[in-house]
This record gives sequence, C-alpha cells and structure tokens, in this order.
Amino acid sequence: MKAKREHGDSVDGERDLKWQRVVDSPSSPPEEPLVPYNDEEDDERRALNHIGSREEDGRRVESEEEDDDDEDDPYGLGSTPGRSNRQVEVRRDCPYLDTVNRQVLDFDFEKFCSVSLSNLNVYACLVCGKYYQGRGKKSHAYTHSLEAGHHVYINLRTEKVYCLPDGYEINDPSLDDIRHVLYPRFSREQLEQLDKNKQWSRALDGSDYLPGMVGLNNIQKTDFVNVTIQSLMRVTPLRNFFLIPENYQHCKSQLVHRFGELTRKIWHARNFKGQVSPHEFLQAVMKASKKRFRIGVQCEPVEFMSWLLNTLHADLRTSKKSSSIIHKCFQGELEVVKETHSKAISEKKESDGEQNGALKITDGQIENSNVAAETYRMPFLMLGLDLPEPPLFKDVMEKNIIPQVPLFNILKKFDGEMVTTTVRPPARMRYRVTKLPQYLILHMRRFTKNNFFREKNPTLVNFPVKNLELKDYIPLPAPTKENEKLRTKYDLIANVVHDGKPDEGFYRVFVQRKSEELWYEMQDLHVSETLPQMVALSEAYMQIYEQQQQDFANGWCGM
Repeated sequence: MKAKREHGDSVDGERDLKWQRVVDSPSSPPEEPLVPYNDEEDDERRALNHIGSREEDGRRVESEEEDDDDEDDPYGLGSTPGRSNRQVEVRRDCPYLDTVNRQVLDFDFEKFCSVSLSNLNVYACLVCGKYYQGRGKKSHAYTHSLEAGHHVYINLRTEKVYCLPDGYEINDPSLDDIRHVLYPRFSREQLEQLDKNKQWSRALDGSDYLPGMVGLNNIQKTDFVNVTIQSLMRVTPLRNFFLIPENYQHCKSQLVHRFGELTRKIWHARNFKGQVSPHEFLQAVMKASKKRFRIGVQCEPVEFMSWLLNTLHADLRTSKKSSSIIHKCFQGELEVVKETHSKAISEKKESDGEQNGALKITDGQIENSNVAAETYRMPFLMLGLDLPEPPLFKDVMEKNIIPQVPLFNILKKFDGEMVTTTVRPPARMRYRVTKLPQYLILHMRRFTKNNFFREKNPTLVNFPVKNLELKDYIPLPAPTKENEKLRTKYDLIANVVHDGKPDEGFYRVFVQRKSEELWYEMQDLHVSETLPQMVALSEAYMQIYEQQQQDFANGWCGM
C-alpha cells in the first residue's frame, strides 16, 4: 500500500513538472502584445486572459490562465471561474518553422474564425492562412492542427506564435516580418522620411510597389471608396496622425481604428503583396453609416468624403467644443449673405399699393423694400462649384461641342458679389471666404437628377496643377496677426475624375508623389505613372489642394 502511494506521488510529481515547463531564456525581454484598438470587449478579454511573466534564477517562466484545456471553456473565452495558472514553454527552435507559407497569408479580412464565425481568441494558421478560434484541445485550431498537420499559429490580437498540438510558444526573430504585416508600426522618425523616400519595395511574388502608392481592391462597386481613400492619403498631417495608433487610442470608434489600420497598411514598406484590400474598413463604414454606403451599391465620392470627414471628426473629438485633426486640415469659414422676401411686408405693400393706386417705379425697376437680408458665418470642409450648362444643340458638323471653363470663373461664386439663387427655400445667396483651410477640397457638381433620369455635365474645367493663386480672383481677409503672412497659393495633390455614363461609369484618381513630384493614375488595383499635363485633361469631379507653406518659384503645369 505504501509503495502504491509512493508510485502515485511520483505520477503527480511528473504531472506537475509537465504543467510547469521552464526554459532558459536569453537576456531579451518578452515582447509586449500590441493592442490594435481599445474596445470594451477586448478590455474584458485582456483583463481575463492577461499573460504575466516572472524570472526565476535567470530563467523565464511564462504563466497564463489554464483556460484552453478546460472542458467547459475550450476556446479561452474566460467564462469559467476557479481556473489554475499553468506554465507555457517558450522555445526558439521549432521543427515546423519551415512549413510557414507567407504566400497565402492575408490579414486584410475580418478576424473571424472560419468555422464558428467568432471574433474572440482567433488564431491564423501560418501554413494555409485560415483563421481558427482558440488553441485548447476542443478548439477549432487544435482540431485543424491534427487533421491537416498544420502546426504554426499566430494569435491575431497578441501577435504571439504557438505550435499546436504541442502548445508551446515560439519566440523566433524570423517571424517578425509576419508580425509587422499583421500590425504595421511606424516611429516618429519614419514619418519624417515618408515624403523623402524614393525607394521601391518588393512583394513576395517579385513585383515592385511604392509604399503609399499601392492599389486598393474593388470588392464590388467600391471604386468611390478607393478614390476617396487614395486622395486622403496625400494629406500629410492626416496621414501622420493615423500612422501612430497612440494618437487615437482613447477613441472607441471602430471606424477610426479601421481607417488607421488601412492607412498603416497602405504606407507599409514590408508588405507581402503590392495591393491592399479595404474589407475591414468597408465593414466598419457599413456599420457606422447604417448601410448608407455598402458593398455592391455605387455612390458618389463627394457624399462619402463628406460623411467620412464629419464622422471621423465627431468620433475623434473629446468634447463638443474641441477640435480634431479633420478640422485642423480641412475646415475653412464662409460669410453668407441671405436675402429672402418677407411675406408680412409683401402683403402689407400689396395692400398699400392697391390703396395708393400703384407701386413706385424708379428707372424702370420696381423698388424692392420687402427684402430681408441676413448675414452669418458658417464653417465648411469642402466648396461646391457650379458648372455652366452644356449646349443643347449640335454644331454645323453634327457634333456636340464640349464646353470648357476656367476654374477661376466658377470660383467667382465665392467672391461675395455673385448671387446664387436657391429654389427651396426661395432666396438669393452670396458667399465670401473669410478663412482659408490648409487643405482645400473643391467639388464640381457634374450630376443633376430630375424626375426621369440622371444627367452628367461634360464640361471640362481648366485648372492649374501648381500655384493656384486665390487672392487674384476672390477677395480674402487680411491676416489676424501683424507678422502673419496670408498664404493664398495652393498646389494640387489629388484629382478625382469620372469616366463614362452617369449610372454606369467609374471613378479614378490622379495623385502626386511628393518625394519625386511625379503623378500617378490610380484606378482600383491599377497604378501607373502619368504626365502632369494629362491630369488637367480629365473631367475633374473632386480635387484636393495643399496650401503652400513657403514661397516657390512661379511655375505653371497643366492647362
């Protein structure tokens, strides 16, 4: 009986030693898990599944809660109380590292288990690229490792790599490139070099690509999203803000974090492929807009741009009166003079006119004393420009004449003198710019709807690519400070155009690469270099101009 008890004690001791596996660790400290965003669910998961570490006699012991092997909690959801801590072995040498296939890894899609469709505790198989939940003995990842013989998995939240079914953690520097693709990182020093970098990057398939000039996948009629994203990527302060996740770690909006992740993937120089799929960002857009913008339904980029900027501003600001990076980049100010007819005054004048016999007529015009004028100021993020009506009839050669108009002519709408008439409500409006933004967004109103169909105005707008001088065409306010210089020159950095019929066409965008001052044409996955003269020959739909921060030599590109 005594021998039997001793045998049982030795078995228990072996089991304890098995659960407490210790490895010699070098002097490098354990990596802190990178948290992509602060969501309430993830905060709870992080509190429940917190991984601690301690050092004993120069060796590192990784301890984590024993939830993966619990029969009641096979996926590590943290719902079973009274769990004991177990030790996880950390190894540098793994015999299955040569099975990792980087060609099939794609982290652009939503982090959901391919079997249970859950987004909790999801691992990616580094052999086949599929997502599975958990790593306990009853989890889908564990089952996949036994059935398919795929043994290397990465946790999509903590970025830790494990070998299944053995269960030990792999700490090998050769896997760092996968971690960087999963969650790209940028330092403050790297941000300063982005607009100076002229070096191309090479994808795994051997193709070359430019960081920041990668194509975006058109999932289904999402070209209006792609051209908007590519345009905003040229706005340097906005890009730099979203490349550092700490700038918006307080924000709980998924749209903000998905936009930040997409920005980091576009500008990452170590991608496995030369294009990016905005799938996760589109899912966040569908949810935030309540399916106003969704996959498979074509929309106008100007509507999406307006919604996106306003939503990002509302999510980023900490209080109602606080500003955000959106307003710092794009917000300007208009002075609006609104003239409306007062019904009470009009009725009284009509009765007086009947009693006195007639209205007063001076120099052939009826004296209008029943007009009420209201002056107020309003902020703006973009300016809408009205195009002249195209000719209704063909010329003698039986061809339609495509009219052309200089940009300065349609900018006169904001000179404070030109009157714009509105139908509902009936009013006469005059606009004057009182504050210029750092980045000016212009929108040419090409599409009009009536009761029967949608029309497109084919008028070409002639605009400068460099040195757009606003003060020569519209009156601008004087500087508020004595030594401050009013900056009124702008350079074009993005030009969105529309090709084809109103309901069947597509969008593409011309963007500038600042490091070499070259222009690129981007249409979904297609990216090609083009001449600056070609930029001004297109049917401009939406443009972004950047304010010059220093005086350049006078130059004119384009038409």
